[in-house]
Amino acid sequence: MADKVTIGLIQAKNDVHGDEPVHLHKEKAIEKHVKMVREAAGKGAQIICLQEIFYGPYFCAEQSTKWYEAAEEVPNGPTVQQFSALGKELGTVLILPVYEKVGIGTYYNTAAVIDADGTYLGKYRKQHIPHVGVGSSGCGFWEKYYFKPGNLGYPVFDTAFAKVGVYICYDRHFPEGARLLGLGGAEIVFNPSATVAGLSEYLWKLEQPAHAVANGYYVAAINRVGTEAPWNMGEFYGQSYLVDPRGQFVAVGSRDQDEVIVAEMDREKIREVRDTWQFYRDRRPETYDDMVKLLP
Repeated sequence: MADKVTIGLIQAKNDVHGDEPVHLHKEKAIEKHVKMVREAAGKGAQIICLQEIFYGPYFCAEQSTKWYEAAEEVPNGPTVQQFSALGKELGTVLILPVYEKVGIGTYYNTAAVIDADGTYLGKYRKQHIPHVGVGSSGCGFWEKYYFKPGNLGYPVFDTAFAKVGVYICYDRHFPEGARLLGLGGAEIVFNPSATVAGLSEYLWKLEQPAHAVANGYYVAAINRVGTEAPWNMGEFYGQSYLVDPRGQFVAVGSRDQDEVIVAEMDREKIREVRDTWQFYRDRRPETYDDMVKLLP
């Protein structure tokens, strides 16, 4: 396995008004993202990650049963199957964030991980689910209406090109899972997101570089762009980036443009940082019991 791996991050705006049918959102977004995945692969990307629930708007701005139609089984639903075939054709690893349905009326915010030969490796389900208003119009990050908290832990996927972890959007505010991904052997952690200016933008380039440094791995953060009608709850500010284990930005996307960001990670830097800063050696897990006690 080569030390240097080319990473592709896809940030995009939603092109369909939120009042349109769910199937139209999915059709248009999937068509658009297939083209962008092909573009990323054409630029040499070996691992490509899309934004949080990529095939539509950030519908959690409202609470409506309409959006349950967007959910699919993972991996047997049509979107994961389509992108598995695409990944196999292109020889790329894909991190595919979708809305997952399990059984009757159970839903998760999920990312499927597809290896470079099209093999489905597994999935991560978002663990930390926000429920917070934004502004005065009744919009917000109303995710508890749509998603159960994840129940699959913090898996690390041994792909053709790197050991990959996933941490979805709001998860990034919690260092515990970021550390568990490092302990699991992650060399790069992908954080597909949907986040707007004014609420947490100042944290966007603060928290995840800190995770990268503390855990000695790369972090790839992906955010959508644009303002989505009819909610207009804020600007999705893009600026998707790759940051290295020293907390230095390798590449940063634009604030407001559809874009394929392609940049390189280097395992040699991971080894160098971990050998210099012995954070894993110097941990004191025997002193951390209080951190995981269930409190009222």
